[in-house]
Amino acid sequence: MATKQGMCRNCGSLVVFDDRDEMCECVFCHCVFPSQEAVSLLDNHDGHEFKNEKFEVQEGSKHYYSNPVMPDTVQKAVQREAISDKGDDLKLKPSEFEVSPNDVKAPKKLVIEYSLAALGVFLVIVLVSLPLYLSRTKLEKAIMADIDTSFNSVVEKKADDAFERQYLIYGLTCQYIKVVLPDGIDQTTAQNYYNKYCELRTSKREGNASGNVKMEIFTPDTIYHVTSESCTVEAQETVQITESTAASETTK
Repeated sequence: MATKQGMCRNCGSLVVFDDRDEMCECVFCHCVFPSQEAVSLLDNHDGHEFKNEKFEVQEGSKHYYSNPVMPDTVQKAVQREAISDKGDDLKLKPSEFEVSPNDVKAPKKLVIEYSLAALGVFLVIVLVSLPLYLSRTKLEKAIMADIDTSFNSVVEKKADDAFERQYLIYGLTCQYIKVVLPDGIDQTTAQNYYNKYCELRTSKREGNASGNVKMEIFTPDTIYHVTSESCTVEAQETVQITESTAASETTK
């Protein structure tokens, strides 16, 4: 079985019927008429008058799915199908029922306004963060230039030390520092390290001592957590600190 399409002679709707049926019925106005007439009207309905009369539902009639369309729309659909059957070389005109990206594209003015707003936010972020970054980088370099000299005044560096002391400074105002030492120290020495760093930081900030400085000191068997208010000790399993160990600790 195959279905065919035609046009209702009464209301102009699309009619779908079995190609073996001699008669067809419109599912919208229930007009029953010869199937061949429906096919002919779909091919050419010029000069035909659609009366739009009302008919009673015919019992025992076969009904097939169809879409209510106006005669001119049906003709356009048939023309599009005929063009597509001729090959891909011919370009089809956009269907009036299709939605293209251009139909939902934001107005150009709105796109420009959003783009300018996004650019403005980006520039504000750059203007605020760049000076802070440059200031922080400058402060870190100034501290690192004198940090060994400052810390040597606490404990004299041994000539046979396996490596230089390791430092990791971070935070917007360099308020956090991690120090890795090759030898053990006591809490008093840890507090002295902290005080020396605070003095060095304050001098490089031109007397500005604001910010709660926190220091962590790593030794082979102990970690010291030092602040302005306390110095806590965290024991750990003894390890042999080497240059690679120090680099690993300062990146935690």
